[in-house]
Amino acid sequence: MTERLSTVLVVDDSAFMRTLIAEMVESTREYQVVGTAADGMEAIEAVRSLDPDIVTLDIEMPRLDGLQALDTIMREMARPVVMLSAAGSERGNEMTLQALERGAIEFVRKPSGPISIDLLTVRQELLAALNAARAVNMAGVRTPPQAGVAVGAETVPKKNSGAARRVVAIAASTGGPRALGEIVPHLPDNLGAAVLIVQHMPREFTRSLSHRLDLMSPLPVAEAVEGEPLLENHVYLAPGGFHMTVTGDRGIATIHLDTSATIWGVRPAADPLFVSVADAFGGDAIGVILTGMGRDGAEGLRRIRAAGGTAVIQDRDSSIIYGMPQAAMSIAGADQVAPVREIARVIKDLCRSRKRGIGV
Repeated sequence: MTERLSTVLVVDDSAFMRTLIAEMVESTREYQVVGTAADGMEAIEAVRSLDPDIVTLDIEMPRLDGLQALDTIMREMARPVVMLSAAGSERGNEMTLQALERGAIEFVRKPSGPISIDLLTVRQELLAALNAARAVNMAGVRTPPQAGVAVGAETVPKKNSGAARRVVAIAASTGGPRALGEIVPHLPDNLGAAVLIVQHMPREFTRSLSHRLDLMSPLPVAEAVEGEPLLENHVYLAPGGFHMTVTGDRGIATIHLDTSATIWGVRPAADPLFVSVADAFGGDAIGVILTGMGRDGAEGLRRIRAAGGTAVIQDRDSSIIYGMPQAAMSIAGADQVAPVREIARVIKDLCRSRKRGIGV
């Protein structure tokens, strides 16, 4: 018996792009395009009438944009949505991050033209995003994010701090921006540790993500810079396209960025960071694995535990994709498993117990 193909609705205001994306989807031979739509209003009607398994949704469209359409889809007929984003648009980048926070599974850069040199890359990224959408845990997507720290028009005031003697290293991939939005803003400004984050994401998006998290958070959040000292009560996000590690020892550690070969097909990857944190901080390291495809971070988390550090893994029910947490559980095991909305509290409690000198 022939296995049923997953059905896809393609939404884009460009007729050419609809055709190109549809051809890419069907070229995989794993997915069937059941319809197309030219804007958000048509998309909503098409979802209602065609009931596709997955929707690819353009960000910037007339009449009803991708964010507005996404909100309606997730509220009334939730299903996996992959956002399509044009290159070079700051507004598009910002809207893409908002879409990921509101329930979109992944995003893909649209090709720049019919003979674009990035067509092969886009096709591969689209297939990876569709595969993630097909594997998604919709229960985790439907769970409303917890409210972040209230902010006004200005950035939350940040405190000064000294050299870090403790580190929290966090790894995230598919579903990560939403998970990070539920964790980082809820960490206190006196956490007593530096926080290092690897989120699988291109450079322009890590820049926007760090800015968004900084606006919401008591802790200062920024993209990491080569050679900067590691300070407690600061959050460092690995820039897209760079592996991030730490060098030195507790109290004198600095950040190192490099463009060495991808690991598990990504750069930044979490494994190099986690291994370096284990070596530099030993028992004063906490490793956290969040939602995502693949197994990045699993070996690094094992190294953290072997060095006397602590492992925290997001639970299955709240993970949009359970791949990375499952691999970490299999390879490294965990000291604590928690739903995403409890992880900030877990991190805070672990850091406080270490301040008091209590074993974890």
